[in-house]
Amino acid sequence: MTKILTGSFNRRNLLKTTATAALIGAVRSAFPSGAFAAAATPEVTGAKLGFIALTDAAPLIVAKEKGLFEKHGMPDVDVAKQASWGATRDNLVLGGAANGIDGAHILSPLPYLMQAGKVTQNNQPVAMSILARLNYDSQGISVAKEYAETGVQLDASKLKAAFEKKKAAGGEVKVAMTFPGGTHDLWVRYWLAAGGIDPDKDVSTIVVPPPQMVANMKVGNMDVFCVGEPWNEQLVNQGIGFTAATTGELWKGHPEKALAMRTEWIEKNPNAAKALLMAVMEAQQWCDSMDNKEEMATILGKRQWFNVPPKDVLGRLKGDINYGNGRVAHGTDLYMKFWAGGVSYPFKSHDTWFMAENIRWGKFAPDTDIKALVDKVNREDIWRQAAKDLGVAAADIPASSSRGKETFFDGKVFDPENPSAYLDSLAIKAAS
Repeated sequence: MTKILTGSFNRRNLLKTTATAALIGAVRSAFPSGAFAAAATPEVTGAKLGFIALTDAAPLIVAKEKGLFEKHGMPDVDVAKQASWGATRDNLVLGGAANGIDGAHILSPLPYLMQAGKVTQNNQPVAMSILARLNYDSQGISVAKEYAETGVQLDASKLKAAFEKKKAAGGEVKVAMTFPGGTHDLWVRYWLAAGGIDPDKDVSTIVVPPPQMVANMKVGNMDVFCVGEPWNEQLVNQGIGFTAATTGELWKGHPEKALAMRTEWIEKNPNAAKALLMAVMEAQQWCDSMDNKEEMATILGKRQWFNVPPKDVLGRLKGDINYGNGRVAHGTDLYMKFWAGGVSYPFKSHDTWFMAENIRWGKFAPDTDIKALVDKVNREDIWRQAAKDLGVAAADIPASSSRGKETFFDGKVFDPENPSAYLDSLAIKAAS
């Protein structure tokens, strides 16, 4: 027998259904590229996604704000702020069913560290999958203003004498990053080592969550930090320090954050995983347009997201960089990239470099089978399926899983087909 719902409950659900349908219709009009009707129905209507207050989380936030998850049949996606990368890891270990999270905006190497049980309690592996790269470029290496007279920029060697002087006087040189083995750790280590400063012997590396970087430098808790935006720009805006270099100057067009999910969740919900990815991919296209940067900065600045003045987000988002040491550059190509040129595609060659650098610094053993681990975690196949369903132009779908050789600011060349040769070419490596 069919039950007929009556009273306020019926009216409430009708209103909710009507409102949701209207929202989906509006979003489809604003983002017509989606092929929602052709995609398989998601197994679930929601997922719990984590993010850190960094500009490169924008695709997840925009997908939520613009109704793109709803458009692709996932109206109940929760995008929840995490206190730190350690908290992100812990909540991924728990999983959404246990009041944790199912996936996250994440440091690209972190899923590999979790997959191998390198950063989890009792070294228990947690199967993780990378579905997309979220962005390229626009992280920063910033220095306390007391070092301004050194003139340090891309060449970190200008800090060497100042660091030695501080240590000789009984002080400690502290370099902050956001998670051991994560992207910010790797960028600042590369920069220091290229300047002849051993990050394991000559300085102390410390972990500080991104939103706490500026406050900690203000009270003198660190000499250098590496983090994403908007925190480098906020540091300059508050007159506390300066940016020595952006990471795009170290490696132009470098990969940064990723969208990763628990593998178990993907296996249970393959259609939902693809739907989530499609929503994020559409958001990446929106974020990539210069016409949307001001609105994007306003969205990210909201209390529930970053809780910062939009001006702390906007400048470097458009490629305008006030380094804070007398250098001001307008209209550079060092802005954050989200889509054009294959940014969203999770190139296996990029993950191979992250693995090689983590071997360099002792996070993985020298005999680690890089290819096997990358093949296990990197799900470029799901990206390709999502791109096809989304109607992404063939020209925007990379033909290969490799970008080929990469060249860094100091002349070093990384060949993803021969990571051992790259590692052999590096003078400074992990402390024995």
